[in-house]
Amino acid sequence: MKLSYIVKFLNLNVNLKDDLEIIALNTLSNSKSTELTFFNNSKYINELKDTKASAILINKEFVDLLPKTVIALITDEPYLELAKLSKLFAKPLIQKDGNVAKTDDNSTIMSNVYLGKNVKIGKNVTIMSNSFIGDEVIIEDNTIIYPNVTIYRDCKIGADCIIHAGVVIGSDGFGFAHTKDGKHIKIYQNGNVIVEDSVEIGANTTIDRAVFGSTIIKVGTKIDNLVQIAHNCLIGENSIIVSQVGISGSTELGKNVIMGGQSAAAGHLKIGDFTTIAARGGVTKSIKGGKTYSGFPLMEHKSWLKLQAKISKFNKE
Repeated sequence: MKLSYIVKFLNLNVNLKDDLEIIALNTLSNSKSTELTFFNNSKYINELKDTKASAILINKEFVDLLPKTVIALITDEPYLELAKLSKLFAKPLIQKDGNVAKTDDNSTIMSNVYLGKNVKIGKNVTIMSNSFIGDEVIIEDNTIIYPNVTIYRDCKIGADCIIHAGVVIGSDGFGFAHTKDGKHIKIYQNGNVIVEDSVEIGANTTIDRAVFGSTIIKVGTKIDNLVQIAHNCLIGENSIIVSQVGISGSTELGKNVIMGGQSAAAGHLKIGDFTTIAARGGVTKSIKGGKTYSGFPLMEHKSWLKLQAKISKFNKE
């Protein structure tokens, strides 16, 4: 849509020299010259200086740091304005135009399966009853989808995957901007989920779609039942996520990370390769990896065991 329409919609006081066409919203670092972004956190100031976006929602105090090619849409509440704007770029719930789902002759699609527009199903795929496959979904060869699975629009499922009953892939991430009087304004999640090859996802697990871009589950990862993976997460290859784990938005796990039952990670963190988080461990800061951690606050597992021994001895006294 035209930038002039966006300015009018948000009721911003901006004099535009060029009325550009904006095709999408995106992050600072990933924005292209046809996209609009926002800035509301000083820890991303280096990304602000290098953004390729056409326009940006931004506080007045940071305007001087912008590249000369970026149009400043000055506002006191960039995040809130982004939330309002995200609704305009949201795709339709049900796509009316498009092709009938394309399925291979060797695939098995059981009764009561819904296939949306432009869906592509590979060879030897099995989709069991009462599953919902949304518009523009791609499912690669040899994947098995058990009953009552929901895959929202635009998501991509790799080859040789197993998705157990009740899984939801591509549901909205939990994202809201808050007004000064306490109302919660929905940020529409316009990205998708990409599940790579040879991933297994346990029953009733939920994986949220990204705000922009993709939530990604890398090749070979195994996820247990009742796991919650939030928007824009990246789960590294061959990781193991055990039952009742919760991973908050935009957190990245390296390869071969193990998260024990009921452990959790806060948002916007990085957990290094070959890290193990023991059951009920709580990750609140990024960690380099290669070690085993326990407890909350999180500490190395050996230290946690010594602490438990001291506590036990104290109680006996």
